[in-house]
Amino acid sequence: MPVAGSIRRAALWVLLLGPAGCSFAPPYERPALPVPAHYGAPQDPGARPEGRSIAETDWQHFFPDTVLKGLIATALANNRDIRIASARVAEARGAWRIEGAPLYPQLDAIGTGTRSRTLSPLPGTGGQYYDVKQVTAQLSASWEIDFWGRLRNLRNAARDQYLASEESRRAVAVQLIAQVANGYLLEREYEERVALARQSVTTREETLRIMRRRFEVGSGSRLDREQAQVLLAQAQTTMQGLEQDRAVNRNALELLVGNPVDIPPGRLSLTQEGPAFTLPVGLPSDLLVNRPDIAAAEHQLRAANANIGAARAAFFPNISLTGAYGTSSTELDALFSGGSHVWSFSPTIALPLFNAGRLKGNLDVAKARRDGAVAQYEQTIQSAFRDVSDALVRREQLGKQVESMRVLLAAQKERARLAQLRFDYGRSTYLEVLDAQRDLFEAEQTLVQLRRAELASIIALYSALGGGLTAAQGWGPAVQQASEGQTG
Repeated sequence: MPVAGSIRRAALWVLLLGPAGCSFAPPYERPALPVPAHYGAPQDPGARPEGRSIAETDWQHFFPDTVLKGLIATALANNRDIRIASARVAEARGAWRIEGAPLYPQLDAIGTGTRSRTLSPLPGTGGQYYDVKQVTAQLSASWEIDFWGRLRNLRNAARDQYLASEESRRAVAVQLIAQVANGYLLEREYEERVALARQSVTTREETLRIMRRRFEVGSGSRLDREQAQVLLAQAQTTMQGLEQDRAVNRNALELLVGNPVDIPPGRLSLTQEGPAFTLPVGLPSDLLVNRPDIAAAEHQLRAANANIGAARAAFFPNISLTGAYGTSSTELDALFSGGSHVWSFSPTIALPLFNAGRLKGNLDVAKARRDGAVAQYEQTIQSAFRDVSDALVRREQLGKQVESMRVLLAAQKERARLAQLRFDYGRSTYLEVLDAQRDLFEAEQTLVQLRRAELASIIALYSALGGGLTAAQGWGPAVQQASEGQTG
């Protein structure tokens, strides 16, 4: 079979030379960083800007509190947003495989059987009927030779869409970690504020009992009694509102975790020993690697760049090969006997001549989408830079506010003590005690809120830098490198 051998040799050369074809995708260049080279906001004293970013610390080490670690681990396993993102990753990976398949020959095994009856010659001329039977078994191969890189660029675009979905899943997980940690801090805040409110209610109930007794024996006024009643009612109202907010936060936390949560009593802190965080932020250029939303935007940009190459390649001839080799016989038992071999070979070249501007329109669309992807990428970087800068400012200012509130609280405690002494010795009315107690209660509540906000600013900075999930845990750049090495 010299003809069949020649076909196989030609197909082999095409198979070897086809993948070495050209590509019309523009060379990819990462856009310049659209933000300053350093953060303008204050950083931790002694933390070198060019040092290792805290984002490279995984959440197990950043949050050593065992209760919080358990909540985060459960959330990463059960949260429905994570499951939705994982399904999108699987979908994108399947699309990548689909786009990569046309780069390789398609081989099919085909078996056919035909039986027909014909009349020869024509009816009315005394013709006879003839029964015709034919059985065929063959291997059919078809392949589009990717000389111009259209198929490769479509596969590359699908690969980057898949990698973007991986990064988007990581972004959901990083956000989830921050949300769970903030919900946990709110739980601790409400626990502490409710305890303070309950303590105030107990104290004010005793004060009201004393005022009633004094009014009954004539040593106190009705106004003093009513003011003590007002003070108690305010503490009770605050405590009831806090209990309500605590229940709502617990419901939100259970939704994030995906399971009912049981949080034992504890202190308002991110660690069991007390916070002692040093938070080096690194350089803005580190965000390109550590922030998953930026990585996802860059993969989208790469995909748009590859789509331009595919749109350009569509202007050039499409070369495809189709061939079949097998056997054919009139009887099934003679199908594989000698002399029954059949083959066909059909090379095809299709050159677009006129399509009313469709190909030019597709190229314009691809270029416009690439320009939009560049703007989206730059905007994502700018938003990330702002997130970090805002978190740095909040952390510094909240630290100062906490210290100022501690001083204010100490002064309010002394004021309340002196006001009570003045009232006990008849130097002032109970209204002075009422104002001092009310201001003390508000200062206690505000200090707890500020302490929680200060800890939340640490979480915000950690999340803004892209911290939470590292490559060692199977997330991020390691996934990217492994995926890029696959053939789809």
